[in-house]
Amino acid sequence: MREGVVVTVEIPGGTQEQYEETTRLIQDADWFPPEGFIAHASGPDGTGGWRITDFFDTEENFLAFVEKARPYFERTGTLQFVPRVQKAVNVMVRPEPK
Repeated sequence: MREGVVVTVEIPGGTQEQYEETTRLIQDADWFPPEGFIAHASGPDGTGGWRITDFFDTEENFLAFVEKARPYFERTGTLQFVPRVQKAVNVMVRPEPK
């Protein structure tokens, strides 16, 4: 069983284009993947914004990621968000094929 945190980020008015540009910048960074990163998913939130759900091993590692990624969020106009962090009792990811 793998514990961690689930982080939900709502970006009111966020677009797919902003998300894709931010993701490209982050994935091109020499520190990607960030320490403690487990999984990531995103999509439209149904109200004209964008929702991101991340799984990290600790809240501290998620917050360290946000600080590293801050210049990219500023560049793409996606800095205005308040993450909701909750303890995850069990995080399951699909195993890599053997």
